[in-house]
Amino acid sequence: MATITPYPVFVNALPIVEGAAAMPAVGRCRIHPETCAPSMVDEFRSIVEKSIEQASVDDKADSPGRDERKKMKKKYMKQGVAMAKSYLTATLGLDVSIVDVEVVLSCQDLLDSAGLLASCFLDAGCDRVVSDGSNLEALDAAKIPRDRLVANFEGVVELIDAANAGELAATICVTPEGDLDADSTIKLMKDISDAAKEGTKLGVTVIFNAKEGFEGKVGDISRQCYKQNLVGNVGIIDPSVQQLGSSYAACIRTDRADGLYTTVVCTRSGEALGLVYSSKESVVAALESGRGVYYSRSRNGLWRKGDTSGHYQTLHRIDVDCDGDALRFSVTQKGDDVAAFCHLNTLTCWGDPVGLRHLEGTLKLRLRDAPEGSYTKRLFDDETLLRDKLVEEAQELSEANDKAHVAEELADVLYFAMVRAAKAGVSIDDAAAELDRRARKVTRRKGDSKVFRIEAGKKILQK
Repeated sequence: MATITPYPVFVNALPIVEGAAAMPAVGRCRIHPETCAPSMVDEFRSIVEKSIEQASVDDKADSPGRDERKKMKKKYMKQGVAMAKSYLTATLGLDVSIVDVEVVLSCQDLLDSAGLLASCFLDAGCDRVVSDGSNLEALDAAKIPRDRLVANFEGVVELIDAANAGELAATICVTPEGDLDADSTIKLMKDISDAAKEGTKLGVTVIFNAKEGFEGKVGDISRQCYKQNLVGNVGIIDPSVQQLGSSYAACIRTDRADGLYTTVVCTRSGEALGLVYSSKESVVAALESGRGVYYSRSRNGLWRKGDTSGHYQTLHRIDVDCDGDALRFSVTQKGDDVAAFCHLNTLTCWGDPVGLRHLEGTLKLRLRDAPEGSYTKRLFDDETLLRDKLVEEAQELSEANDKAHVAEELADVLYFAMVRAAKAGVSIDDAAAELDRRARKVTRRKGDSKVFRIEAGKKILQK
């Protein structure tokens, strides 16, 4: 059982505002598009209308014009996903590739769009869709995997209702009436979890209104969930950064006499940069600024990474380990001269990187200041040569027939692909973010080969 930590539910507030640059960096957030951004409701409704428009196209009937209708439906789908992606990333400022975003959709919109609205937001990068748990027809209309759907109940929820909704959604969410204490909350979570039909496992999320001094209750709920092996979570409606950060810290354990939390700092693709320490105050400061902020034992105070060295960090996500006694900060390391976490001016505290990260660093140097006769520089300058080598090496990889040969050809493809990426200013982390976003998709293409691409490749290889 993993340690649970609270996350923000944005009902009347926006995810990214001045003084709260990274509240979603606690790993998860929920947005209410119809209420959390009044000035942006029209943008959200445009996405809804596009999904309804897509649903209205009948591409099933075997009649004249079916192929055109299928193309039109596919076009509307692409447009809707692009609009949803822009809304989430550009308008709301959410990094959907690394933060688990829940979006609240009305039952009527799900029904009117035949569930396509749910797929649209999941394909755009959302982790889960939230809708009214009492409307089983709408939940069924969503037509998405059970673990990507949350059945939401306001106030009292009958256990039989939770069990029925649990057939379609893997998580039951409750906003209880009144102010439940920790023991009552745990009992509610356990009762709902136990109500699940045989063979069906239910997670339970409880949503609280942000109130002064409830951080200790959140910590108590987290500890009891851990002890009782309950799958659950706690959401807080429109919290301040102080409330969210303090509640988050209350869920973490430490056996250190100074009360600090051991913290591993990593790239967003999981490479360890170094080991530091965090305090409750530094966690709050990190969420306020959207940067890597820690506690310096030598300075006996907050350490805003990069204030003196220039090697600051963009914060993407904070995670607690399975035992709840260590933190992980996922960041992008920056620098005026070189991206270096260590005081010895290396990316990591374990010396220079190896493998793909080493290659990436070398390519950046070659792009800026290549030595005489550099083949990499020649590739940077000759777009035709780089294109031809990418096609050639990809073909050789496709024809390799033993483990050693595949490894050799894969290394060649990675080299030329990373030259292309470096020239365009694309990093390993950028590619990892795109892969993470794609992993959230629920619609899939057939994946057939493109004839015109194959023919173009043949022309290059026949030169």
